[in-house]
Amino acid sequence: MNPNLPSTNVNYYRSALKRFLAFFISFLACLALNAQTIQKGIVIDAKSRQPLQGATVSVVGQPELSSVSDAAGAFQIRTNESLSTINVSYIGYKTMAYEVQPGKPLVAALQGDMVNLRDVVLSQGIGQQKFNSLAKVDLDLRPVKTTQELMRIVPGLFVAQHAGGGKAEQIFLRGFDCDHGTDIAVSVDGMPVNMVSHAHGQGYADAHFVIPETIKNIDYGTGPYYAQQGNLNTAGYVGFSTYDNISNNLIQVEAGRFNTIRLLTLADLLKKNKDRQSAYIAAEANYSDGPTINPQNFNRVNIFAKYNQAISNNTRLSLSVSGFKSKWDASGQIPERAVNNGTIDRFGSIDPSEGGNTERYNANLLITANLSNGYTLTNQLYYTRNIFNLYSNFTFFLNDPVNGDEINQGEKRHLVGYTSKLARQRFYTNTMVSTQYGIGFRYDATKNSFLSNVVKRRFLNYIKSGDINEGNFYAYVQKQLSLGKFLLDGGLRIDHLNFNYHDRLSSIQSPGRSRTIVSPKLNIQYTVDPTFQLYVKTGKGFHSNDSRVVVANRGKEILPAAYGADLGINLKPIKQVFINIAAYYLYLEQEFIYVGDEGIVEPGGKTRRYGLDVIARWQFTNALFANANLNLSKGRSIGEPKGADYIPLAPDLTSTGGIYYKKKTGLNGGLSYRFIKDRPANEDNSIIAKGYFILDGAINYTRPKYEVGLAFENLLNEKWNEAQFATQSRLLNEPASVDELNFTPGTPLFFRAKLAIFF
Repeated sequence: MNPNLPSTNVNYYRSALKRFLAFFISFLACLALNAQTIQKGIVIDAKSRQPLQGATVSVVGQPELSSVSDAAGAFQIRTNESLSTINVSYIGYKTMAYEVQPGKPLVAALQGDMVNLRDVVLSQGIGQQKFNSLAKVDLDLRPVKTTQELMRIVPGLFVAQHAGGGKAEQIFLRGFDCDHGTDIAVSVDGMPVNMVSHAHGQGYADAHFVIPETIKNIDYGTGPYYAQQGNLNTAGYVGFSTYDNISNNLIQVEAGRFNTIRLLTLADLLKKNKDRQSAYIAAEANYSDGPTINPQNFNRVNIFAKYNQAISNNTRLSLSVSGFKSKWDASGQIPERAVNNGTIDRFGSIDPSEGGNTERYNANLLITANLSNGYTLTNQLYYTRNIFNLYSNFTFFLNDPVNGDEINQGEKRHLVGYTSKLARQRFYTNTMVSTQYGIGFRYDATKNSFLSNVVKRRFLNYIKSGDINEGNFYAYVQKQLSLGKFLLDGGLRIDHLNFNYHDRLSSIQSPGRSRTIVSPKLNIQYTVDPTFQLYVKTGKGFHSNDSRVVVANRGKEILPAAYGADLGINLKPIKQVFINIAAYYLYLEQEFIYVGDEGIVEPGGKTRRYGLDVIARWQFTNALFANANLNLSKGRSIGEPKGADYIPLAPDLTSTGGIYYKKKTGLNGGLSYRFIKDRPANEDNSIIAKGYFILDGAINYTRPKYEVGLAFENLLNEKWNEAQFATQSRLLNEPASVDELNFTPGTPLFFRAKLAIFF
């Protein structure tokens, strides 16, 4: 210090320096606080007062600052200053702007509006959620009446029905013939649809207990990249979610060709205080003779009820119950030679005694609590009772030239499961960390899962009969870090499965088997700007083998793994256009082929697939939309000679799309198409499953109190094969068997009219 300065000046400068340092430190602290301003809130439907999951929350002028509301509608978002404005948007709702109010939770009550593609946003904080938004757009534009149509909402997913509309559809996705669910996990409100070690196929996923009008959104993903998804999630997963409540009562009548009729009703049971409690019930009845010469006599009855209650300000309860019963006759698969030589008509039958009946009853309880430490805890308990009975004849007189080869498959199953999820979002400096922990189990107890020989539905003898007990215990952790323009998503899942089978036809029993598998996941997303996004997905998944095969094979090949990777881009060149392009690779340690008439799961060996998926959505005007999906895939068996390494029925080129005109009132309608290319039906490509192009259409006139409409399927009246298989069969009095294409005919031109009344 300068000794020539007076002491009073020294004290003055010292005091001034202290004040300056205090001010500077306070200024920096304010900057830090401003940089770390956290706005919390909840997004709800203004009319129903129910939370909206998947709403996008973003800071105006700073698209890199964004968040997504969770299952309880809650969100947290970081802003750079306390005077920021945030936008809250959700598909089918008006976008709202709110001023940030630090320390005061925001309640964003959104008003319903027309669907708009501008609400599908690209930002660093939003990953898989954008595809859920696309599904909501598609679902709003294409109101569906069957579970087949629901499944077709998923880009790249094809379905085929080949038992008179009564059993689960055959599913195709990403170069997989998933059979009835072997390589795709399906759920409704978090409750599994798939039935492991089922009498008719591994992962059997019969979703016909779903009433389409109760579905508010469809969550889907391709590949084994998601920690929340476990067994059977190799090609992908589909998760349906139902409305928590409804705004209007509905009575609807539909009638169409082939003596088709459908009755539907939805009733709102609690109209007041919907932010505290709500309840509704839905019911439908269906009947159709179908296009076949022998009437299908198909009938199905569904009922669904859901109740929601706010137990406290931080805890919500949701309880749903449903019941489903179906019965039908089927004309079955028919051989090409029988049609070509005039033995039967294309819509005829070799064995008209096929068909069956099935029932499913569900109870699903969820309790969601927002804890004081910022965590959200969700506990779910579900129970299913399933009854299944099916008569089929694939080979006619190949094995038994006297009685024929008709078989009967059946089972009665109890399924119980529990899942607990703990989730939280936190900010560390400029990094948002989303964490989710999960544990759970499912237990399947099946009594008398059987396969028997029958003649015209009359029992002859058992081929297989036994009791199956299978348990799946699992735990997972998922971490998502938002780092500037990067979004890092990592997960680890552990599954432990127990398999037990009691053979009723044998005095010697094999011991149960168990196995554990660990499945890591890592996904990285980079947002260049609001119009361009890159991502890489990697992960390991698995599908389990049938318990009967596991026990018989002494635990070998229990849990073959699937290893996959995606490289993709998301584009929004303009606000009304969204494009996704993804290249993928998938290696499967063991392909499973279910041979129903033999009662076995046949190993298909190692396989690999690679391909390209393209998703495109356009909005030309406020009311005119178009979409297109293109899916290319090449799949081959590993270790087989070239030319004999085809994967039977694996699609290599599919496309779906359409154009739609949608307004709240007045005329609405659209045209949609689906295309699948010819593909190999057997390993050496000597038998071809024929491709097809189908065009559907619909037109409706909507008013606030009613709606009338007309829907068409197969407008061009194409002759097409729905389900197709390379099958060795023998007809009555044929000297030898023939290996050729067997198929079920696709529906010809079909139309139905509807009248809906809202009140």
